[in-house]
Amino acid sequence: MDTQEEQRLIQQAKEGNDEAFTALFHYHYSFLYKYLLKLSLHPDLSEELVQETFLKGYIHLRSFQGRSKFSTWLISIASRLYLDHQKKRKREWKRNQTVTEETIRKIKWDVSAKGAEWSETLDLFSKLDPKLRTPVLLRHYYGYTYAEIGVMLQIKEGTVKSRVHKGLQQIRKEWDDE
Repeated sequence: MDTQEEQRLIQQAKEGNDEAFTALFHYHYSFLYKYLLKLSLHPDLSEELVQETFLKGYIHLRSFQGRSKFSTWLISIASRLYLDHQKKRKREWKRNQTVTEETIRKIKWDVSAKGAEWSETLDLFSKLDPKLRTPVLLRHYYGYTYAEIGVMLQIKEGTVKSRVHKGLQQIRKEWDDE
């Protein structure tokens, strides 16, 4: 698509011609998807962000003034959406950490209320990343084999072994540091 054709389609889309916007969508889709894939490294997220980018582009098309290429305008929208997504993800992670800490405090209280003791090992164990904590728990508390854990978590057996090893290393390191 040459510049004149693109400008004609943009003008038609601004005037409400949905077919013109669809043509712009089809022309820029692949380029925008590849950009977002390089940025996010997640195909599903890239797909979602491309859709959101074009939706925002459609809604705000009248604000496109043509001072830059249309593709540049789309990239700026996509970049902002990606950064917003990352910020949201970070906030959710922090919120989940708070929930986890609150849950651990409640469990500690329940355990002590029942006359049992919350061991230092359990405290260290509770601080592990869930990706490490889950396989360690399944292997050393429930006694599942690495292969069984791999099937349960839908990961390779070698990954299970690695995570169990890393989890135990972290517990030992924390234990030695205290």
